[in-house]
Amino acid sequence: MAGVYKSKTAAQQVHDQYRRYLDRWPVPSEQRLVPTREGETFVIASGPRHAPPVLLLHGTMATAAMWMREIVTWAEHFRVHALDIIGDAGLSAPSRPSLANAAHALWLEDVLAELEIQKTCVVGQSLGGWLALDFAMRRPDRVAGLVLMTPGGIADRNILVWALPLLLLGPWGVRKVRERIVGRFPAAVSEEAREFLRFTDAIYKGMRPRTERPPTATDAQLAALTMPVLTLLGEFDVTMDSYRIKDRVENNVPAAEVRIIPGARHYLGDQVGTILDFLLRVNGESYTAPAEGEA
Repeated sequence: MAGVYKSKTAAQQVHDQYRRYLDRWPVPSEQRLVPTREGETFVIASGPRHAPPVLLLHGTMATAAMWMREIVTWAEHFRVHALDIIGDAGLSAPSRPSLANAAHALWLEDVLAELEIQKTCVVGQSLGGWLALDFAMRRPDRVAGLVLMTPGGIADRNILVWALPLLLLGPWGVRKVRERIVGRFPAAVSEEAREFLRFTDAIYKGMRPRTERPPTATDAQLAALTMPVLTLLGEFDVTMDSYRIKDRVENNVPAAEVRIIPGARHYLGDQVGTILDFLLRVNGESYTAPAEGEA
């Protein structure tokens, strides 16, 4: 725990706020801790049990709560499993194995085994995008479709050069880092929005940011992605070179679809419908939502 958070008190504050915020999960769900070789992993499952599975992987300094808006739509069509990434701000184990080896892919294999999933679509954002990419490159047989939202590991920029000095300046510096990456947060006009901002502030104040950069995928590794791949990028993303990513994915991935979102930074805004259309196409649009009340 000490390696992820600055103190036990900071960890407790984040986790307490997270549990309260999870009470706002907008659709029926099952929350559970599943055992893995890296320790327990927190999973929120929503949607009909017999629907095609989708795995969600959030970015760093975030939690599965980032998917609250998307889950309302996606859970109508899929059995959606939102994970708290190990070594991050959620309720999963504080394990941070190296990004340079197969440790995270093996962790995801353990999660899928516990969830009894043989093959799934995977949606990942930022670090979660790299985790999804890494798993798909190592185990393409387990991935039906891949959605990479501002993914690491393809054409990253080293933000630590300017971000770490700002983070040392306290709340003001933390706010400036966040604004440069995702833009200014709009004024909180509801209690739910204010609660989310308090939760986010607690994470940024109390958590130690990851300093290890993910390895860069080679052209050959990208070419080995045999499944359909949707890549969504921000026009003004300071964490990565979006146009370089677009070129690399389009030139190497056989079934690639790449979109750069005009005006977007690392946070892309509402992409619910775009991703839903892709997931339905991957699954043949053959699933029919159950009647009301059916699990």
